[in-house]
Amino acid sequence: MMSTPSPDVRRLAGGWAVLLGAWLMFAGAAQAANLEAGPGDPWWAHVGAAALLWLHIGGGTLGMISGAAALTFKKGARLHRLAGTVFFAAMFVTYLIGAGVAPFLEEGQRPNLVAGIMALYLLVTGWRTARQPETKAGIAEMAGLGIALAIAGTGAVFMQMGAASPTGTIDGSPPQAFILFTVAGVLAAGGELNVLLRRGISGTARIVRHLWRMCFSLFIASGSFFLGQMQVLPDVLRNSAFPFVAAFAPLLVMLFWLVWVRTGWRRRKTAAA
Repeated sequence: MMSTPSPDVRRLAGGWAVLLGAWLMFAGAAQAANLEAGPGDPWWAHVGAAALLWLHIGGGTLGMISGAAALTFKKGARLHRLAGTVFFAAMFVTYLIGAGVAPFLEEGQRPNLVAGIMALYLLVTGWRTARQPETKAGIAEMAGLGIALAIAGTGAVFMQMGAASPTGTIDGSPPQAFILFTVAGVLAAGGELNVLLRRGISGTARIVRHLWRMCFSLFIASGSFFLGQMQVLPDVLRNSAFPFVAAFAPLLVMLFWLVWVRTGWRRRKTAAA
């Protein structure tokens, strides 16, 4: 007898269905250099393209704010969980739209497509890890291993293609940019393999898995905005170190918390015992 899906699974599936429907209805009609409908497209294509654009921008803004808040609140506390929930929902919408519409844009968007898939994968697996007291080996981890290896392989292929390209880039991105794909893919694949070989993880290992995946997902958003959209920043900020500091801040905070979880948390537990 088949078990009934949990409310979380039903809500997640419903969200996928709604966003997929919007993608199929509007993204194809909005084929352009940017996410906007052409002059001859019907009114609903203009409305849909504008809605997707503002959902993408609004979700990314809310996601970065809530993600920063989650990093500052006490881990496991109510405010941390609330901020994490907002971060997941906002970035899920943002990344899904970004990855979904990238193939329909006239200008090359291959790096954005892969970055969107990578960010979604890290976001969903990091969130799923936090929702379970123990991460057990299963189909999801096997699928995750395949996705992570595909991301790492794509990064390596893009680096070679960029180096061999007459422009020295892939759709405007230099080969060095794809080191991110390869590194993240290899780390994620190692994590999935660790879960599969150990048949599950809990405790500190589970916290580390959740922490680095969510932080890396936030880094993809902060890097895309502060480095990829620098033209929207005031001149005083654009001509300073602020964009680079803001872009890489999630990685720096991630390193701090990883060290703290691995060392300080263990010492506190030992002292309490």
